Amino acid sequence: MLYPLRYWYDRLCRHASHAFESMPNVDLKTLLLGALALTTIFYMVIVIRGLRKTAAETGERVAPTPGGLLTGFVTNFFDTLGIGSFATTTAIFRQWSMVPDEKIPGTLNIGHTLATIAQAYIFTTIVPVDSVTLVLMIVAAVLGSWLGAGVVSGWPRRNVQIGMGIALLVFATTAVMTQLSLNPIAGTALKLEGGKLAIGLVGNFALGALMPLGIGLYGPCMILIYMLGMDAKAAFPIMMGSCAFLMPVASARFVRLGAFDARAVVGLMVGGVPAVLIAAFIVKSMPLGAVRWLVVVVVVYTAVTLLRTAMSERRASLVAKEAAGGVTL
Repeated sequence: MLYPLRYWYDRLCRHASHAFESMPNVDLKTLLLGALALTTIFYMVIVIRGLRKTAAETGERVAPTPGGLLTGFVTNFFDTLGIGSFATTTAIFRQWSMVPDEKIPGTLNIGHTLATIAQAYIFTTIVPVDSVTLVLMIVAAVLGSWLGAGVVSGWPRRNVQIGMGIALLVFATTAVMTQLSLNPIAGTALKLEGGKLAIGLVGNFALGALMPLGIGLYGPCMILIYMLGMDAKAAFPIMMGSCAFLMPVASARFVRLGAFDARAVVGLMVGGVPAVLIAAFIVKSMPLGAVRWLVVVVVVYTAVTLLRTAMSERRASLVAKEAAGGVTL
């Protein structure tokens, strides 16, 4: 007799929860932070090797520019306060032509990882949330990221431009919803079970898969958490922990393919961590309404220019092929 899929899913969740909870003298959050420490070491080894390889190939010393350091500081400062860093960094990179379009996704994922890990350590420690829910949501995001990074890292320039343009419009939409208080109202739960856990895992898997493209996970993940009836503060360790684990995984693929700008990566890394510490422990909170509206305007402008550039480059390519006798428009 075949049992319904839901029956087997519920049994799996119960067994997984029982296995986690029955571990003697083990705190899951402690294990999670230990795993994050190992992940950080893995990330640093991968990045250092990638930077050394780049320096050897170019014959130049890989050092951050003042603009890269400032970008890392400003974007991660506001990221810790809830603005997000991917969309703002993309806008800065394009406005001042700091990084080629095709290398922006990899640069974002690699460069912002260290600051995100710092955020995860802070908020996982101070914000209460069910450990089993937290671990499973993080695992789902990491699996999605591994899939997404493998696709995005091999994309041609035009596909990256179109993908980032759409990603920025998605970010702008979620930001406007937040400003207009159109997001779902948060509940009080600190734990997901049954069908809600299944929805959360599928949702975080999808967000992890989109993350390498430049769609920041924070905003969409927060909306997902609200829709599932969880407490608003539970979103912080889930979204920051997810990013802290999935970004090193995505970074490994981008580094292996050389799909990043080395100097910009170092600038984001070095400038980002101090900004997180200042925002989390000194500033803590500040009125950000006007800043969010400014970010929305800048992000929409950047998205439109990316999509227009992709269209114009395609048109130029077709014209060149026609002139060479390759195609007929």
